[in-house]
Amino acid sequence: MQVHVSGSMRSVTITRSSSNGFIDLMKIKIAARHVSYKTLFHTILILAFLLPFVFIFTALVSLEGLNKCSSFDCLGRRLGPKLLGRGDESGRLVKDFYDVLNEVNTEEVPADLKIPENFTHLVSEMKSNAYSAKDFAIILKGMMERSEKEIRESKFQELMNKHFAASSVPKGIHCLSLRLTDEYSSNAHARRQLPSPELLPLLSDNSYYHFILPTDNILAASVVVTSAVQSSLSPEKIVFHVITDKKTYAGMHSWFALNPISPAIVEVKGVHQFDWLTRDNVPVLEAVENHIGIRDYYHGNHISGANLSDTNPRTFASKLQARSPKYISLLNHLRIYLPELFPNLEKVVFLDDDIVIQRDLSPLWEIDLNGKVNGAVETCKGEDSWVMSKRFRNYFNFSHPLVVKSLNPEECAWAYGMNIFDLNAWRKTNIRDSYHAWLKENLRSNLTLWKLGTLPPALIAFRGHVQPIEPSWHMLGLGYQKNTNIESVKKAAVIHYNGQSKPWLQIGYEHLRPFWSKYVNYSNEFVKNCHILE
Repeated sequence: MQVHVSGSMRSVTITRSSSNGFIDLMKIKIAARHVSYKTLFHTILILAFLLPFVFIFTALVSLEGLNKCSSFDCLGRRLGPKLLGRGDESGRLVKDFYDVLNEVNTEEVPADLKIPENFTHLVSEMKSNAYSAKDFAIILKGMMERSEKEIRESKFQELMNKHFAASSVPKGIHCLSLRLTDEYSSNAHARRQLPSPELLPLLSDNSYYHFILPTDNILAASVVVTSAVQSSLSPEKIVFHVITDKKTYAGMHSWFALNPISPAIVEVKGVHQFDWLTRDNVPVLEAVENHIGIRDYYHGNHISGANLSDTNPRTFASKLQARSPKYISLLNHLRIYLPELFPNLEKVVFLDDDIVIQRDLSPLWEIDLNGKVNGAVETCKGEDSWVMSKRFRNYFNFSHPLVVKSLNPEECAWAYGMNIFDLNAWRKTNIRDSYHAWLKENLRSNLTLWKLGTLPPALIAFRGHVQPIEPSWHMLGLGYQKNTNIESVKKAAVIHYNGQSKPWLQIGYEHLRPFWSKYVNYSNEFVKNCHILE
């Protein structure tokens, strides 16, 4: 069969030879095809309308990174599925991988699985081994679990190191104490009477503002006293009663004898100089200091027996802080004996040694305590949801039957460190006896009622005797809340570096240290020679 097309494209002739020798002939004429101007116009109009959309679509695809092609064929393969409405293959692959991850999520990583050390090793093994998607997911899970474990262990080790740093005495502060103690023995001026004899009657004059500061840290004591005097509108009316232990007494006395902070009056007294502090009056505290289990708890291995897998770093940090040896010292419990130690005083402000005073505190004596004993800032409400969120449940073990029976977990806690005490009202209560009774009960219970220092028994003993005061009087958390609001710090009357990151330690927060260090006398000979905070 043969096909012949005329040159004018007007006719087609088909010839075929049959078996009998005849030739079949077929001739087809094709009619001329005419295109009207009207049809041509509509065609151009439609193309003019569609081409901009095609251009825009192509541009969008290019922006998506699909234009990495060097030929129209490649671009067509890329654009084809989109133009035909078919989904992208990558979407299906991602969905399949999600399904594999969900499946592996419920499976354990085999103990004998060889896990690559890092991402480079993982890529290398993928090249040399034909991993299935599931195998890859299990290896990836193993790598992440190993990394999480290592990070967790590092965090706990960091907390342990920080705890030991917070519990130790910095070299510079130890040097300061030794040099001042030596000065006490060799320099008569360092041993002069504090205060001078003519000022002794003022130590019990209730028209003055009496501050009580128990501490064994000479540098910290100097900052508290200096900041109080510099912030006061009536510094000549200030009397400081600094109480320290026997080993620090000579150095503490030397400091304030050689560096008088006029016009304030400073008395330095050792616990051994209080006639009332006998074994008969404080038998429970002697038991606390000498109990073998207690000493092991505060001075022993703080990580042995701890199940780190069942606790988080923040909880672990709180437990470590509760095991600071300072919590079993008599000096730390002295606050509960203020009415007996100062029988002639009526109203006093009690201060911790890790505070800084930034405002005149004399208005505290004018606060109406409504017959209550303790004026304190409550710590269950405030802007900082971490620092100011403390209730009884944060301090006591509410799985213990006695605690459940006696206390309300939602009861609001309050802060030690800056308290206005009405000693006359206190003397009419059984606060001290209640404090002793709960300490004894906790000893009998092997420390299962609470484990956070001296505040828990005080929270119980002072129940019904606390008058809340304005939070601006006492800002807490500068020793453990790194994200403390600086503007709030500037406005607070007293800022408290409670926590491990004390400003005199290397682990103190650098941006919060200046509020404390500006009251350190770096020109002092002893401070310079001991290289304090250098």
